[in-house]
Amino acid sequence: MRTHYRLGIDAGGTFTDFVLADKSGNIKIYKTPSTPDDPTKAIEDGLKIISEDLEINPSDIISQSDLCINGTTVGLNALIQHKGSPVGLICTEGHEDSIEIRLGHKEDGYRYDPDYPPAVMLSPRFLRKGIRERILSNGKVKISINEDDVREACKIFVDEGVSSIAISFIWSILNPSHEIIAEKIVREMMPNAFITVGSRLYPQIREYTRTSTAVTNAYLSPTLKSYVSAINEYFISLGGENNVRYFQSNGGLATGEVMTDRSVYAINSGPASAPIAGLSIANPFKYKNVITVDMGGTSFDITLTKGGSTNLNKNVDFLRYRIGVPMIQVETLGAGGGSIGWIDEMGLLQVGPQSAGANPGPACYSKGGEKPTVSDANLVLGYLNPDGLIGGKLPLNYENAFNSIEKNIAKPLGIEVEKAAYGIFTIVNSNMVNGIRRVTVERGYDPRDFVLVAGGGATGAHITALAKEMGIDTVIVSKLSSGLCAYGQIISDVKYNYMATIPTRLDSIKAAEKINKTFKEIESKGIEHLNKDGFEEKKINTYRSLEMRYVGQIHECTVNIDFFEITEETLQNIKEAFHNRHEELYTYSEKDSPVELVNIESTIYGRIDRPNYSELENKGQINDALKISRNLIFSEKGNALKTPVYDGNKLSPGNLIDGPAVVEEDTTTLVIENGWFLELHKSGTYIIKRKKPIS
Repeated sequence: MRTHYRLGIDAGGTFTDFVLADKSGNIKIYKTPSTPDDPTKAIEDGLKIISEDLEINPSDIISQSDLCINGTTVGLNALIQHKGSPVGLICTEGHEDSIEIRLGHKEDGYRYDPDYPPAVMLSPRFLRKGIRERILSNGKVKISINEDDVREACKIFVDEGVSSIAISFIWSILNPSHEIIAEKIVREMMPNAFITVGSRLYPQIREYTRTSTAVTNAYLSPTLKSYVSAINEYFISLGGENNVRYFQSNGGLATGEVMTDRSVYAINSGPASAPIAGLSIANPFKYKNVITVDMGGTSFDITLTKGGSTNLNKNVDFLRYRIGVPMIQVETLGAGGGSIGWIDEMGLLQVGPQSAGANPGPACYSKGGEKPTVSDANLVLGYLNPDGLIGGKLPLNYENAFNSIEKNIAKPLGIEVEKAAYGIFTIVNSNMVNGIRRVTVERGYDPRDFVLVAGGGATGAHITALAKEMGIDTVIVSKLSSGLCAYGQIISDVKYNYMATIPTRLDSIKAAEKINKTFKEIESKGIEHLNKDGFEEKKINTYRSLEMRYVGQIHECTVNIDFFEITEETLQNIKEAFHNRHEELYTYSEKDSPVELVNIESTIYGRIDRPNYSELENKGQINDALKISRNLIFSEKGNALKTPVYDGNKLSPGNLIDGPAVVEEDTTTLVIENGWFLELHKSGTYIIKRKKPIS
């Protein structure tokens, strides 16, 4: 670290988390309610809390930080709520409806459902303008672009008050000249417009994916521009001239300028940092197979890391929109502390996906919320401290929680309030378990081969119940778990993805020369960005991948390769790697069949120095940490069990606690069920194990 601090900020739907690391290895977490209407207000509130704790000015915190990293749900929320900017689409004549035709089918899971409604179009039909032009699949111009068509489209966009434009022509990836001409005309006629050029944002084959990605990027650009401008301006006012970075969906950092131009990379910005945090927390125990779960106030996010590598999604339907650029594979569902319990038309208890959010919040927050939530249920069950959360800074009202569950759940179902609360707890757990199954069992992974890493302030109350249901024997919970994503941000590198299409057979003349040249061309862009950002060559790493297939196949498979010169000799090694990968995926290979390359991709990393952590000191005997005993309910019968409650701040490394028990940290609460035991590790991490592991 070049200066004294590094700051990570994760703006969630309910809370905004702050993780601050200093040179000495001290890492502290802070939380404040999110302010969706003005994100800078939550940051200001958080910095005030940090300032009071450390007794230094907010401006000193920012000016003395080498990086101030911001993870945001702004792009995600704009897409969920359809609050982006309507997009004017300039495309090849005859292809105005490709984003609506969607390759002729609905998303997986709804393909044969006649009642499933179509997706809301981010570019309405009257704003999609076909241009007379045509480039062939060999890159040659068949019909020159009609510039008057572009000008007429711009006139309509201006009349309609449209400021976001996407340009996507057929085969522009092989010859972008027509897109360049169209972009020039749009800039002349609409100088203040946000313009996304498809072949520049996603320069890979498949017209529908490229167009949909460009439209989505254009839809989010004004929102991200406004957000980034506000955040940058605020940090600059505090002395942060060049240290502000934003977290991308691909799992790396980027400058605000890059984030605005490539707004689609911000869609899953918040949870994308969880896998690297999960691996870091599991590292002292040498675990490489990790399922990281993050339960906040609004959502439950799940990521899977196998052998130290986290899955990346490309060319997938996200929130019903096809996105081509790589994103960390995150399974998200509406299951958070603020998820609302309700009774459906069949008289059955359901939980979520509706959430009370930050405002008004759960009934127990006493901010006007009247509907029963998971947090209300956890309070009634005795899992949460009735004196309040965040070290008592967020008081909880037991009476409000009890009355809300009684009125909305218990009385309509004719059951006791405690049983209704346990029903909410059980159902939200079931929803989360189903989500974990989707990223494990349904993708061919045995969850018993993984450890479960907990993140998010609400997860600790549910973690042993989830592990028990999944057959997982080991759970890891950091003292920083409630700010897991913010912690992941401060240990992440700057990362850029660059792509290109090279439709060529590997046995063709000069194939190696062509591939090598293209790799160097796209990688030079990333290296240029990183050099401007102050990275020396020794801090820059490059990783490559190729999408290949047997001639005649429709879909490709990805092969990762190291960074080396592409020659005729290494090309043979690449071909062999493809055969092996094809066999891994499909159980067979055709080594005598010709192989063709479709797309290439380079991932460029700017490696940052990771902050150290200081080991925990011995604080005395375990009995010194025992606070009180509290009645907890662990079954549907509703019977209370007197359970010891420990102060996590007073526990020492090596302390062992048998369940049932509760460990209270300032920003999270761990509920240890019967059959499990907990040990605090010197790294500041709790490792929780089943007493009788599943064989």
